[in-house]
Parts: sequence; structure tokens; C-alpha cells
Amino acid sequence: MSEQAESIIRLRSVTKEFERGGERLRVLENLDLDVGRGAFEALMGPSGSGKSTLLNLMAGLDRPSGGSIEIDRKRIDQMSEGELAAWRANNVGFVFQSYNLLPVLTAVENVELPLLLTPVASSERRKRAETALRVVGLQDRMQHYPRQLSGGQEQRVSIARAIVTDPILIVADEPTGDLDRKSADEILTLLETLNRTMGKTIVMVTHDPAAAERASMTRHLDKGRLKGEEAPNREPAWEAKT
Repeated sequence: MSEQAESIIRLRSVTKEFERGGERLRVLENLDLDVGRGAFEALMGPSGSGKSTLLNLMAGLDRPSGGSIEIDRKRIDQMSEGELAAWRANNVGFVFQSYNLLPVLTAVENVELPLLLTPVASSERRKRAETALRVVGLQDRMQHYPRQLSGGQEQRVSIARAIVTDPILIVADEPTGDLDRKSADEILTLLETLNRTMGKTIVMVTHDPAAAERASMTRHLDKGRLKGEEAPNREPAWEAKT
């Protein structure tokens, strides 16, 4: 495998089951997946196909019922709860459809939150949060509360929060689902920029074909299985550096 195609995510024979009403429901079925370092991939599929479950497994928010999950050469499925929490805090940035901002905190205070789980000093936390907000173009909204921001601006704060720890992986679950087309396009352009200029590996769940087209690869999930071989939408813009 070439250096630029090195896998940062490797799933092997991954299954995931949930118990519902006394029955075992299998959501993912012996799934294999490789995602290259610096890729921007979209996951599509009907509701209930396992997209968000797969994203949560990659991000260490959930554990597989079987199989192995390796992120950046680390077996996260074998980590203890404490090890997994520390790994997430340092390596994964989260972007959600509903933004998940705390209404009583300003934009810069919301962005600082992930750094509270790290040993970074308070003065450095604020400096990094301000830098992240500049990256997403909100340097003039740092002291605004979520209620004072538009939906697109709230999602930009969410993205700033996702990148403030300089993670190796960004997972985005329907990041444009609550936005109008113009705001959605601005958010997708920002994600593309993070991928192209900063080399961030991004995996995005979406129902929107227009959003999926902005990724370098689209994968389709149906009934817990990936459907066939996937062709890239475009060549990845990022090449891993040695």
C-alpha cells in the first residue's frame, strides 16, 4: 500500500448487536473496512442500515460485539473504558446534526470544553479555542451565545470544537441535516478545507447526495453490510507526509 493510501481506520469482521424486546438485533454483519489517512469519506444508506452505529464504533463511542477496530494502528476495541475515554479526548473530533452546544456558554467557552479533558493549561486552552474559531471564520463571534448565532454559525462552532484538540479523525453525523442549502454548502466547504489543507481524515454520515458528492469517496451501507466496491468521487487531495 502506498504511503498516501495508508489506512488510518481498519475494521475486520465487525459485528454489532443490540438487545430489543428480549431479542438480539444484529445491526452490522461481519463488516470489513479500510479508510485511508487523509481521506474524506461519506457513508450513505437507508434509515436503520447501521450508518450511525458504524460511525460510533470508529469514534470509540461504542464497542463491537465481535471483530476488531484499529485506528491509527491502535486496537481501540481492546482498550479499557478509561483508556478509551482518554483516546477519544485526544484523537477524535465530533460534529453532530444538532450542534450539541451548551446554551449557557459562549462560543469560545463551548469550543474549550474538549480541552478540559486534557492536561492543557487554562491560558493555553483559551488560546487554542480562539485559534479554532478563527479557522472556521468566527473570530467576531467568540463571545456570542448559541441563541445569538444562526444555525450555520452554530455548526461552525461545533466544527471548531471538533478540531480544537487537533484530532487525527473527525466524525460527522448528518452535519448539514438541520441547515438550509446555502448554510449546508458553507459547512461542506469548510469540511473540504479541513481535509485538503490540514489533512484531517473525515468520515461523514449523510442522507444528502449533494453532501456526499463533496467527499472523495462515498460508501453505501444496507442492512449492516457495505454494498460492493466503491469508486472514488475524486482523487484525495491530501497526501500523507513522512
